[in-house]
Amino acid sequence: MQLPLQITFRGMEPSGAVEANIREKAEELEIFTEHITSCRVIVDAPHKHHLKGLLYSVKVDITLPNKEIVASRHPDEHHAHEDVYVAIRDAFNAAGRQLEEYVRRRRAKVKTHELPPHGIISKLYPHEDYGMIETPDGREIYFHRNSVLNADFDKLENGARVHFTEELGEKGPQASSVHIEGRHHIT
Repeated sequence: MQLPLQITFRGMEPSGAVEANIREKAEELEIFTEHITSCRVIVDAPHKHHLKGLLYSVKVDITLPNKEIVASRHPDEHHAHEDVYVAIRDAFNAAGRQLEEYVRRRRAKVKTHELPPHGIISKLYPHEDYGMIETPDGREIYFHRNSVLNADFDKLENGARVHFTEELGEKGPQASSVHIEGRHHIT
């Protein structure tokens, strides 16, 4: 990290073991990006009067060049937070997920959906119940009448635009799930 880690204890005495655990978790955040400029962690034990035990609240505040990420875990969310290490783990896990999402968006690695293979009907053999699709790269793909969805085989004409699912058949590539493209379909 470019700036030192700040750890604050509220409602409890500082602990070397807890501080060491926090430092370890903070260092693990650097796996996502080296651009973290600061990390502030607050460990709070506000409810000393509970009969079942102390419930810890942990807040992790990470500063990046143009973003701040805040993750916290509060005692009312989980009774496992009677253990300070569980509360710390949960808060850092939440911070890590947010940091990972931030980095993915910065790198523009947002999921994109691939378009299915497409082409035009190049040959039709209606009496033999099959045809051929020519793809933009010049390949010819076989398809059977039963592969055309919505029983639209009889509506097909040479030059019709289609998209399909390609699979390997006995005699080479073949199309299944052939869809006739409408006028407004963009490829």
